[in-house]
Amino acid sequence: MLLTLVFPLLLLGGAVIAAQSSINGALGARVDVLTSAWLTFVIGAVVTFLLVIFFEPPHEATLFTVPKWQLLGALFGIYCMTTIVFAVPRIGTAATNVAIIAGQMFMGLLIDHFAWFGNAHLPLDYTRLAAIALLAAALYMIYLSNTRRQHLPANA
Repeated sequence: MLLTLVFPLLLLGGAVIAAQSSINGALGARVDVLTSAWLTFVIGAVVTFLLVIFFEPPHEATLFTVPKWQLLGALFGIYCMTTIVFAVPRIGTAATNVAIIAGQMFMGLLIDHFAWFGNAHLPLDYTRLAAIALLAAALYMIYLSNTRRQHLPANA
């Protein structure tokens, strides 16, 4: 039951990230990269704050009691958003998102294989290596398509 709910939510999350990348990339090209990223985080902080205040149940740990390394995820989000806003106007939404997904998959495979950050150990096998190779091939094909289109005449 849970899986039938989780995968559609994740697919929708991926679709939203692609739309957000495109929208923020366009905004970043018109204003600037850091202002676009800043706006995303300010609005996100306000909405998340309201969600926490009204809907989050109490937990044993707080931001002050968790291991400090777990707070690094917030910095990683800043890096990710800023690079997306920078990349979309230059290489397109599809190439940007496939590159982000490839990076996520590669790191996810390492995290699973070495059981980093307290995660379960899921060994790296040939099927997982094939998945990353296929994703790398997809990124390369999208990149080739983008560079070929840039060299076509304007009326093509």
